[in-house]
Amino acid sequence: MGHAGVAEPPSWWTRGRDRVWLPYAQMKTAAPPLPVAATRGSRIVLADGRELVDGVASWWTACHGYNHPHIRMAAARQLETMPHVMLGGLLHEPAARLATRLAALLPGDLGRVFFSDSGSVAVEVAMKMAVQFWINSGVRGRTKFVAFRGGYHGDTTATMAVCDPDDGMHRLFKGLLPEHLITDLPRDEATTAALDRLLGERAEEIAGILVEPLVQGAGGMLFHDAAVLARLRELADTHGTLLIFDEVFTGFGRTGAMFACAPAGQGGAGVVPDIVTLGKALSGGTLPLAATVASERVFQAFWSDDPMAALMHGPTFMGNPLACAAANASLDLFEREPRLDQVKAIEAQMADQLALCRDLPDIVDVRVRGAIGVVELDSIDIPALKARFVEEGVYVRPFGKIVYLTPAFTIGEDDLSRLTGAIVNVLGSR
Repeated sequence: MGHAGVAEPPSWWTRGRDRVWLPYAQMKTAAPPLPVAATRGSRIVLADGRELVDGVASWWTACHGYNHPHIRMAAARQLETMPHVMLGGLLHEPAARLATRLAALLPGDLGRVFFSDSGSVAVEVAMKMAVQFWINSGVRGRTKFVAFRGGYHGDTTATMAVCDPDDGMHRLFKGLLPEHLITDLPRDEATTAALDRLLGERAEEIAGILVEPLVQGAGGMLFHDAAVLARLRELADTHGTLLIFDEVFTGFGRTGAMFACAPAGQGGAGVVPDIVTLGKALSGGTLPLAATVASERVFQAFWSDDPMAALMHGPTFMGNPLACAAANASLDLFEREPRLDQVKAIEAQMADQLALCRDLPDIVDVRVRGAIGVVELDSIDIPALKARFVEEGVYVRPFGKIVYLTPAFTIGEDDLSRLTGAIVNVLGSR
């Protein structure tokens, strides 16, 4: 790790730190944010010259590492010709190419792509799409969603309402948020029967079932298996409702398959939803971009001579050409470079090295899936752990009761060992 010693923070940081309202931070008591001067590969370069190995890939987005030359050059070329044009009555080549490629990659007939600029908005669009699907089909009153404990779907108003209402971060907003049906995932006979009853009793109110497939991310990195998703598909079909997969976190290789909904032969769950949401790694962590992709059945409910049957939604920067160019370049890298093989190698290395945490006190669980490594504890002192990780030369951001890793797929073995070693050292010295 390069280290220039303790230095005065840069002037931009001194002037701006009290003006930028930071996310998920109690501004009065939180440690000051680290001043970042540059990024490269799996490293965050601080203004004083220190380099931190990034263990979270900027909230799981930088799947190819930072500053990948292919993505950077694609964005630079696009910047020269058309940085932005709206999609209202217009269409440009980067968006058309990206939609076509996503449709080809996704299973089943998921092929109608609606772009937005954040994962939360992509989920809001999916919810709005599902409700309007029923309205356009001549069915009124289906405005509620079934979602699951431990789930997280975003911070906007509609998505807060389908997050875990008790353990999630949005419980303060009870009273503002519409009430949906939050229950347990169907992991066994009892929870499957309970969900079956709920769907049967409330079928006329339910627009769709919303789930993060295989991994519930920001709710605690909670894993479930493909059988859970197969049960959800069967129950959705039995009770005549839509199934929505929120793959904002799981999409683009994070679980070991290109998508969690990919065929079983490709490492996925082999379960096809009616709507899927994508984001985060879609542009390789370069520019804001998300997508809500619907099946042909869903889209056909909007195909009408009635103008009011159209999906009345349109984020200003949806399908931004720069972001779409970056996303196309990211897909190029998945085609040209062995990303999913790299994920398998990361999975194996993390499983081996994080296993040392099992012998530490207060450890509840150690679990790994794809490029996701999790150590769950009885309780943790989050501010103290964050500071210790920086001292170890890594950027790891615990939350709840977990310390987790979601590194870039291109991370080297040595850097990954730095991350896992730091977790073992820090948790072992508490």
